[in-house]
Formats: sequence, structure tokens, C-alpha cells
Amino acid sequence: MNNPIDAQAMKAELIRLLCQKSFKMTAEPSFKLVSGRMSRYYVNCKPTTLSPRGMFLTGHLVFDTLRSEPVSAAGGLTFGADPIAMATAFVSELFHHPIQAFSIRKTQKDHGMIRWVEGDIQPGERVAILEDVVTTGGSTLQAIDRARRSGLDVVLVVVLVDREEGGLEAIQREVPRVRVIVTRSELEREMNIRLK
Repeated sequence: MNNPIDAQAMKAELIRLLCQKSFKMTAEPSFKLVSGRMSRYYVNCKPTTLSPRGMFLTGHLVFDTLRSEPVSAAGGLTFGADPIAMATAFVSELFHHPIQAFSIRKTQKDHGMIRWVEGDIQPGERVAILEDVVTTGGSTLQAIDRARRSGLDVVLVVVLVDREEGGLEAIQREVPRVRVIVTRSELEREMNIRLK
């Protein structure tokens, strides 16, 4: 399959799907974040990235972002990045441009081969770190650190949804090249259109 991806149409559809399955907003701060802070916005990408259509759209859009990058693999912290990495690897095979998927553990194995990263990748490979949602950037920074400690060369970060709350800037201090598929502002615009 060598047909070009209609990224603009796929992104518009992904935004609609995220608004349907993964994004909520309220007039007053109602949602408690990991940090303990309250927010007007709730984003849980898993209902989208684990759905057949969401996986299709996410895989194509992330692959389209990576296809011209010098990376051999893409993955991130389990569990948020896992469906994105797997969808991207699957699509990459369809386009005869293989990008391996990998997963970074939250806790290190204490048996067998002790390692943070699971997948068919070797130290020295150039990789992209994937993230489903960025707020402060903490989990992405953890993934970058563990990938580097495993000998991987992190050259790029791809974020499915940026909440636009400062996390991107924190990530860029470690990995300057960051690509965002969808922003919170785009989701908010779509939700406001739906509510009219």
C-alpha cells in the first residue's frame, strides 16, 4: 500500500471521535488530575485508541508523522502509549516502511532479563517516544529517561493530545523535536460546535 494518507480528513475524524469517547469539559473545574489539581478538562484517550476506528486513525496519523523521520521504532510508557505504538507498527507494515513497536514498563522486571523496555529493538537505535495525553509531561519524561537508560537514542516525541498546560515545554527541554497530533483547543472547539 503506497497511497498517500489524507491526514487532514483523518485528523478531523479523530477529533470528532475523541470528543465522543475521550474528552469532557465543564464550566467549573470538576476533574481531579494526577497532580491533585482540579481542571475543567478530562482526557482519557484509551476508549478512542482501543476502539477499531480510533486505532485505525491514530495508527495512520502517527505513522504519517514518523514516516519521514530517521526512527526505527516508536513506543512509550505502558499503558497509554501501547495501543498507539501497536497501531503505528501495523500501519507501517501496510506501507512497507516498518517501524517497530516497543513498550516501557512502569516497574522493572525482577526476573529473567531485567529491563525497562520490551520489544524487538537494540541499544543505539533511534526511536520516537509516544504519549497519549500530555499535561505536565511527567510520564513522558520518565519514558525518555528509561529509554535512554536502555541505550536508545530518543530523537522525537509524538503526542496524541496536548492539554496545553505546559507539559510540551518541559518535554522540549529534554527532546527538542515534539510533534502534536491534536490539541485541547481543537477538542474544545469541536465540543463547542456540538453544544450549539
